[in-house]
Amino acid sequence: MAENLVELRDIVKEFPVKGGLLQREVATVRAVVDVDLDIRKGETIGLVGESGCGKTTLGRMLVRLLEPTSGVIRFDGEDITHVKGARLKPFRRRMQFIFQDPYGSLDPRTQVGDSIAEGLRLHGFDDKDERQERVAEMLELVGLKRAHAGRYPHEFSGGQRQRIGIARALILRPDLVIADEPVSALDVSVQAQVLNLLRELQGELGLTLLFIAHNLAVVEHISDRVAVMYLGSIVELTERDTLYANPQHPYTEALLSAIPIPDPSLRRRRIILEGDVPSPLRPPSGCTFHPRCPIAAAEVCPIETPGLLAVGDNGAHLAACHLRTGEHQHLNRALYTD
Repeated sequence: MAENLVELRDIVKEFPVKGGLLQREVATVRAVVDVDLDIRKGETIGLVGESGCGKTTLGRMLVRLLEPTSGVIRFDGEDITHVKGARLKPFRRRMQFIFQDPYGSLDPRTQVGDSIAEGLRLHGFDDKDERQERVAEMLELVGLKRAHAGRYPHEFSGGQRQRIGIARALILRPDLVIADEPVSALDVSVQAQVLNLLRELQGELGLTLLFIAHNLAVVEHISDRVAVMYLGSIVELTERDTLYANPQHPYTEALLSAIPIPDPSLRRRRIILEGDVPSPLRPPSGCTFHPRCPIAAAEVCPIETPGLLAVGDNGAHLAACHLRTGEHQHLNRALYTD
């Protein structure tokens, strides 16, 4: 098994909510709750869930764009949880972020070649000719032309701007790339091009990739393992093929039931979740999914918080569900009904 590049332990992120005339803290939002996650060198791990579940917050903490409230972040064996300033700079070079909005992440008044080269300049590449040559090579690597370096962001299509964002993230040859919904704003045909490009670049450059998305069909195409988040916590984690063939958490089953089947003669039984996602200001007691869960057991789910435990004996498939793991498995019941 490959060595871990990233290790997250008991990661928590809380945001204060202020109110009143004096803007005092009146409540706390727990955006990420006790997350444990290992990312192996060279793999792509998909992080999926509904909007507001904490996916992006977790990714930004990983590259230290946000400070964790508590927990430990290790990168290549070193604890970087509280590293700051000049000590963090070498790690910044090895961790890069692809933003969801390719246009919003680019300065409209700066030529794209200069935007891509900015990371090189900040990390000590003082030779202007060398920077220009590396930018030209990177543009060709992502399927653009050298001449595009002199253009401005508004002169490109959405798919081209996302390629520019990828080029900017990869110009320093990082070890880890966090891709935050990089194809959600693109047309389906362009999505496939960008996904295939990321796969090719991963093979060529030996990248480790955390791919954040809410579309399970997209995640299936690119991921080696998949982690499912709900209300700030990971509720299921396993190999991609295992998750899609045999999901264990009711939330994952509901998400998978919504994926269209590309065959008009086949139909998938849809699981409709009732109610809305609870507010992280006032999360439910016990299992946070129990108010919407179609198989929740009243004697345990609203009372006890489930841990992320192994399903079966091999330990590679983890789920946070009382009815699928642990001592309450005897309460398990079928989720699909005819």
